[in-house]
Amino acid sequence: MYLKRILEGINYICEHDSNPKIDDIIYDSRNARPDVMFVCLSGARYDGHEFAANAYKNGCRCFMVEHPVDLPENCIQIIVENTRASLAVASVNFFRHPAKEMKIIGVTGTKGKTSTAHIIRALIEENGIKCGIIGTIGAFYGDVNIKTVNTTPESYELQRIFRAMADNGCKACVMEVSSISLMAHRVDCLEYDVGVFTNLSPDHIGTNEHPDFEDYMHWKSVMFERSKKAVVNIDDPAYENMLAASNAEVITYGVEQSDVRADDIRLIKTPRFIGVSFNCTDFGKTYRVEVSLPGYFNVHNTLAGIGVCDALGIDAHSHIDCLKEIRVSGRAECVYVSDDYDVIIDYAHNGLSMKSMLDTLKAYPHNRIIALYGSVGGRTRLRRKELGLVTGKECDLSILTSDDPEFEDPRDIIRDIAVYVEKAGGKYVGIPDRAEAIEYALNQMKSGDILLLAGKGHEQYMKIKGERVPFSEKECIENFKKRRAR
Repeated sequence: MYLKRILEGINYICEHDSNPKIDDIIYDSRNARPDVMFVCLSGARYDGHEFAANAYKNGCRCFMVEHPVDLPENCIQIIVENTRASLAVASVNFFRHPAKEMKIIGVTGTKGKTSTAHIIRALIEENGIKCGIIGTIGAFYGDVNIKTVNTTPESYELQRIFRAMADNGCKACVMEVSSISLMAHRVDCLEYDVGVFTNLSPDHIGTNEHPDFEDYMHWKSVMFERSKKAVVNIDDPAYENMLAASNAEVITYGVEQSDVRADDIRLIKTPRFIGVSFNCTDFGKTYRVEVSLPGYFNVHNTLAGIGVCDALGIDAHSHIDCLKEIRVSGRAECVYVSDDYDVIIDYAHNGLSMKSMLDTLKAYPHNRIIALYGSVGGRTRLRRKELGLVTGKECDLSILTSDDPEFEDPRDIIRDIAVYVEKAGGKYVGIPDRAEAIEYALNQMKSGDILLLAGKGHEQYMKIKGERVPFSEKECIENFKKRRAR
């Protein structure tokens, strides 16, 4: 594509009037080569302008910058006010506006984004509409799985994924939209056919994130300024803030008086199923819903999915049975091992999420609650304190192990957590090797027990001394089952 077409809609200054053909857009100088445009992104840790010379050495002659860079005169320097915002526009142009070829559903909120997005996708696909998904677990369409770094990818990666989805027959895409992605211009130029609000509580506040809760809430609300329709949780009072500057057509959901609401909520637990059921009143029509995701919070997540179907004009009721078998990798995911006890894998990795998950599981009939977890190396010890105090109080046994120890000795992390488990009156066992810890835990299980494997969730690796070492909790469980079957 020729440069001037890529720059359509961008305010820029450029002394050169040439219009070379550009084969790709990059922002990592290591990927530089002839016929690409290098975008100098300014970030919290790195300034891309400092790597422009490296990109030049690798053959790049076209640069998007926020200020002139010391480069040879044979270079094209496109000066813009904000390279991140301009990258978003350039990427949309380069990939030929792929989002316009699909229905785009954005999901934002503090908790529940991943599960809600997967519920929405399941309902849309059961209606015969091929739907992609982008979020914390990665990007998926059909049998294709694209690994992503952030919950919401950088604008170039996002548009590249949209183009692949559209070219492969997707007519819809549901995506998790983080507050950071809105603030960092990753989703600029994107209009949502439906925006979904789950809930709001303080999160991502601190260095390199949001300065305070008000800023966090503001950036969440920006998505609804760009949404044609909004599906919002009326049980969370922050929904009014989300809609304050929005002109979207609104559909409400919740257990209060709303367009889509739930009552007669029941928790269900059988040897191969742990979930929830409820009566859904959907714009006056009432039907029973059963979902294979545990916890009362998944009632709200499911109502959001039904509300999105209403907004898109598709039938949720006729295809609601698909939710009886839905699984979300690493999010309150039930993994079958035995009829006698339950094993749950979840991403809970701080005190708040651990408490929420344990409260969810304790609401079901059980004998003992056992939590297996660790804490990330090189991070604040406050998280270790919170985790230890929560499981020490709420669990019958804490099995302390590794969780991305990086350059710290896992035994030191375990000792840090153990102090607070004991302080809360809990029992614990420390086993640094996570595979051995899982083996130990499964061998300890008794009838009616629930085992929570917390912290890793969907992840397929362990961060150890600067490397990502392959690791799968499900593989550990399968190996245990094979040994037991011998």
